[in-house]
Amino acid sequence: MTDIRDILDLERIDRDIFRGAPVNSQLPRTFGGQVAAQALVAAVRTVAEDEDSKKVHSLHGYFLKAGVSSEPTVFLVDRLRSGRSFSTRQVSAVQNGETIFSMQASFHREGDVGPEHADRMREVPAPDEIGDTAASFPASSRALLDEWIDWDVRVVPPEDYAHNPFSASQQVVWFKSKRPLPDEDTFHICALAYMSDMTLLQSSMVPHPGHKVQMASLDHAMWFLRPFRVDEWLLYDQVSPSASSARALTHGRIFDAQGNLVAMVTQEGLTRTFDEDRT
Repeated sequence: MTDIRDILDLERIDRDIFRGAPVNSQLPRTFGGQVAAQALVAAVRTVAEDEDSKKVHSLHGYFLKAGVSSEPTVFLVDRLRSGRSFSTRQVSAVQNGETIFSMQASFHREGDVGPEHADRMREVPAPDEIGDTAASFPASSRALLDEWIDWDVRVVPPEDYAHNPFSASQQVVWFKSKRPLPDEDTFHICALAYMSDMTLLQSSMVPHPGHKVQMASLDHAMWFLRPFRVDEWLLYDQVSPSASSARALTHGRIFDAQGNLVAMVTQEGLTRTFDEDRT
């Protein structure tokens, strides 16, 4: 697995064109979190150079075509808006002349003030009380864990927290980078975009143990709410409100270890029943 610092280190080949190098991976398809994070890095670089007081607060993206992990990806940035309070960038991730991912990211100036409130983090055991939970993942997910060796991912046992009786599917995961990472806010934001695609779609399968499905991310949206570090423990509280027609909707709230709500994620993914006869 390539170091996240290398994954997020894009080469600038023109004013608004960037290139991500191939990533050493056992997966034939590019990991969705990787292309989303790299697209966000490209967007950030076109804002940071002229608008230092603005930070990304949201992104909305669509996975259009499977990427090839062994090939480089080119990121084309359109500067849709550069306003006084907000700026917007559109990014197309391209391989072999085809767009594999399309994203818009919005940036908001720092220093604005207004009302404040936030959801509370549910009570769960601390990560040190859980230990290694890799064996609890299905075989397909355990293969992904081999790709994420630089990340410590621990699923909270379902019997160790109170469940919302009105939620169809729930999963709670602690995670953090095993490596110390740079003291740069935007780096941690882009790294969280990478990490946010891990385990979320799998939360839709909690009510269906043993059901074999073909999985793929279809879209991804994030909101960055408060400062955080991904080399410190974060709690990913995940629910899947609905699964039907071979698609599952998932939603995650991310808290820091002090209980502050730092980010939110919504994703829809393909969850098509696996057919061994399908060609």
